[in-house]
Amino acid sequence: MTEIDYARFPERLAHARGADTAARWELLRSFQEEWGYEPSGDRERVRTDDADETSGPVDPTLAIPAALAEWWDLPFNSFADQPRLYWTHLEWPPTIRPDPAGHGVCGALPPDNPFVGPEEDLRVCVFMAEYQYGNEWGYPAARSALADPPVLVAAEDDDGKEGWMLQSHSVSEFFLQLAVNRLPEHFGWTAGESEIAPETVTRLRAHLSPLGLLPWRELGARSEYFGGPDVIVRHDTGMHDLALTAYGRTEEAVRALTESLGIEWSEGIGEPASHGV
Repeated sequence: MTEIDYARFPERLAHARGADTAARWELLRSFQEEWGYEPSGDRERVRTDDADETSGPVDPTLAIPAALAEWWDLPFNSFADQPRLYWTHLEWPPTIRPDPAGHGVCGALPPDNPFVGPEEDLRVCVFMAEYQYGNEWGYPAARSALADPPVLVAAEDDDGKEGWMLQSHSVSEFFLQLAVNRLPEHFGWTAGESEIAPETVTRLRAHLSPLGLLPWRELGARSEYFGGPDVIVRHDTGMHDLALTAYGRTEEAVRALTESLGIEWSEGIGEPASHGV
């Protein structure tokens, strides 16, 4: 197995951001492949064109961003292929918030939001939700005509206030970020700690590099990702079960990280969940 240094991931991400969506889809494809995902060739139909099967109302006058349709049709779409890797619900067609029927859990953008002007449409189009709808991800309705609009998440901010925050710079980057959050946990060698000392964080930042993605917010977590040789580390400063989680493409990579961080994993290093499939 050829070693991949995820300290260089920001370079790959910057290149993809500076190009069209095809470059971001290619980065998604290569990332999935690096962690061991292979398309099964037997995709489940988790998207529906029947609006009655969504969790809320659809506004048919709003365009659906082209990037959403592109993502769905990717031959290497791991969500469509193996949705159990993700534990999220796809909202197709995207549903609007606030939901006039009262089913959707989130409201509209406030007039003083940083995403659209106060005279623009303040609704949000939700296209994906956490499994229990504790969080929802969507794009501003006022930006629905864009091919690849920014993605917002409904979650608590650092001050504990509920609202819409920027999750990803684009729809295509969101699906890359979602894969970063989900796939290493299934395919990688894993070790974690619920509490870590400040010096561990200092060593983490000294030995690894931020991946360049925005913090991932879900179920109270605020997770930043760092990369090194064959490893990705999630550092959560929110309310996740683990403050620090290491994912390695190999067991040796996690052991090398253990030495550089000077940490002993209380539960040891776990074998990839994919080995049991």
